[in-house]
Amino acid sequence: MWSIRRKLILMIMEASKDSYPKEFGALLRAEDGVIYEISMVPGTIQGDRHTLFFMFNKAVDFSIVGSVHSHPNGVLLPSDEDLHMFGNWGPVHIITGSPYSETSFQAFDRNGKPIPLKVI
Repeated sequence: MWSIRRKLILMIMEASKDSYPKEFGALLRAEDGVIYEISMVPGTIQGDRHTLFFMFNKAVDFSIVGSVHSHPNGVLLPSDEDLHMFGNWGPVHIITGSPYSETSFQAFDRNGKPIPLKVI
């Protein structure tokens, strides 16, 4: 089971809220199943309905376990594009949405199946 530090999920929610009406996106770093930090990918493009990560700009970092991005429309379900990215970039992914509170997110595995994510 994955967990995430409370301060980090709150920071992600603030970044998501600050990016509104555009999507916010970053990569997730974890150790021993605890997501503790995000990593911004240089050149990331935020749009109204997309976040584009230029993965060739990503540093070689074996602590990266997945991604986080916001859905400004509040729908906490992955799109077809999200599912494609999930399958290529790690075992855990988070989608946030309005009202961007500590509980307004859903975590998914690489197949787009919802998974539990404990806030610690």
